[in-house]
Amino acid sequence: MLLLRLTATLLLSSLASAAPPERHPSGIARFHDPATPVVEGKNWHVFSTGQGIISRYSTDLKDWKDAPPVFKEGEFPAWHREVVPKQKGHLWAPDIIHRDGRYLLYYSVSSWGKNVSAIGLASNPTLDHTSSAYRWKDEGIIIRSGDKDPYNAIDPQLFADTDGTLWMVFGSFWGGIQLIELDPKTGHRHGKHKKVHQLAWHESIEAPALLKHDGYYYLFLNWGLCCRGTNSTYEMRIGRSKKITGPYLDAEGRELATGGGTLFLGTDGDRIGPGHPAFVGEKDQLRMFFHYYDRARNGFARMDSLPIRWKDDGWPEAVDSAK
Repeated sequence: MLLLRLTATLLLSSLASAAPPERHPSGIARFHDPATPVVEGKNWHVFSTGQGIISRYSTDLKDWKDAPPVFKEGEFPAWHREVVPKQKGHLWAPDIIHRDGRYLLYYSVSSWGKNVSAIGLASNPTLDHTSSAYRWKDEGIIIRSGDKDPYNAIDPQLFADTDGTLWMVFGSFWGGIQLIELDPKTGHRHGKHKKVHQLAWHESIEAPALLKHDGYYYLFLNWGLCCRGTNSTYEMRIGRSKKITGPYLDAEGRELATGGGTLFLGTDGDRIGPGHPAFVGEKDQLRMFFHYYDRARNGFARMDSLPIRWKDDGWPEAVDSAK
């Protein structure tokens, strides 16, 4: 979910040609848990929570068209119900990255109130659903969790580091936010590095994302509850570390692993419960995409985009140009 998802040149040129508007890039489309927007050709593509994983595309990040879901009825991998027997195809919180000619889409298979979950992977050589090459391939399970595991395998976000390593941050209730290393060639668990690193904890926590700037790794996450429309209590928190595996400290020096976290973006006016951040671009063109619930539209779930600015103290802030 950093600039290395695509080449820096591609991202910068696409941002220039399809610059996101200041507010409400979702237009009238409903987005919940949007993945990092990726561009192929003239189209931006965003995947989000929904039946079979919702897929949409746009040339301007405002007016969206529906593409087929990643998994159509009758085409769900058998392992979904082996992991979660009551699973009916409603898949959560995807994220996507482009590696070696393939789009790798990670997603959550779970159910409410349990940590019996799995993060799966599907791949496709193209996101153009009109292409003859378009076909989602099930790549199986990346990591799973059960009653005896100290984590919940949902909410994956990818991070391609500048040293060539590939990481996945994930997690929720039942142990907080975790980090694992992936094989940068295959997108699967790294054969030599199987450790699960715990990065952050809170009684209500999920939706992590990583960003790197000037030698620090910044960990974004959500506290509170989502999915309740105008009653949602989501708010983004942040900490940073010199090492990707932590420890992460907030601006007051508190460890995120023991409940720390500086408020980054919370409810404000009609924007209720912002969450699930993802980052596109670099330097002065860095933007954060996220969802929130629109009070003015009875809790309609929108995707929004805000520029990120770096303060003199080294911490980022979201610049709300609508104010």
